[in-house]
Amino acid sequence: HKGIYYTLVYGNPCAVHVDPIEKKPFYHFLPATTAFSISTAGCNFNCKYCQNWEISQRRPEQTDNVYLPPEDVVRYARQNGCRSIAYTYAEPTVFYEYMYDTAQIGRQRGVRSVVVSAGYINQKPLEQLCETVDAIKIDLKAFRDKFYREICSGQLQPVLNTIKTIKRKGIWLEIVDLVVPTLNDTVEEFHDLASWMMDELGPDVPLHFSRFYPMYQLKSLPPTPMGTLEKAREEAMKVGLRYVYLGNIPPTHKANNTYCPNCGRLLIQRMGFFVVKNNVVGGKCKYCGWEIPGVWS
Repeated sequence: HKGIYYTLVYGNPCAVHVDPIEKKPFYHFLPATTAFSISTAGCNFNCKYCQNWEISQRRPEQTDNVYLPPEDVVRYARQNGCRSIAYTYAEPTVFYEYMYDTAQIGRQRGVRSVVVSAGYINQKPLEQLCETVDAIKIDLKAFRDKFYREICSGQLQPVLNTIKTIKRKGIWLEIVDLVVPTLNDTVEEFHDLASWMMDELGPDVPLHFSRFYPMYQLKSLPPTPMGTLEKAREEAMKVGLRYVYLGNIPPTHKANNTYCPNCGRLLIQRMGFFVVKNNVVGGKCKYCGWEIPGVWS
């Protein structure tokens, strides 16, 4: 208004849920706890396969919102026994001020903050955000700029810069790559992505290859074949990544689980979003003492 930006989403979420932290997905951050999850309308991408398009591709006046100021978000999170608040579903950079204020109050009251984002954000606000949140999951849509331009109306490089900044700032980081048939599903692309992660982030950042289901404007494509996902995981592990998972797959598949990269034993057994067994004790493998990266307490 008159050359000044005003946020229309502050304190006005259109989605409020209690979710397992594994649903975000965070696999190395307070396993088997819940996250009080909020989102407002809007996104700075326009992904043709968005699963939350009914809120991400809407303006705040087009969604059913509830009034929930930061203090109330933190209060409800505590009342519901949630160890963290998740800024998720659509794109948290759209409700940055709301997220930032909520995270600060949460920190004062012992509630962690986790961000689920596409990572399309300028450096300065990102660095400020890193001072106040505990974990960030980045949806790395693909490892080709062409995909970003044609499918998401964005660019790849700013997202890679975001990922490097988060790692440099010491914030817990996990990365998800949604594998879309015919668009970003070649072994070459899996290899390039994993190699970039090895070079820039090291072997310990968890990578989740997630299964695509036909959504929004890409209903003509089939779901990702399991074989493609397994190939992606195999390639990333061959490159040297230690914690590679598959998402949106049958709940008993072994790629839901965490294994010790040193002794190979099963550490965290998951059934879908639920933890069945956890053999990480004090941040280490119970069997051989290998340090497992993550936030465990």
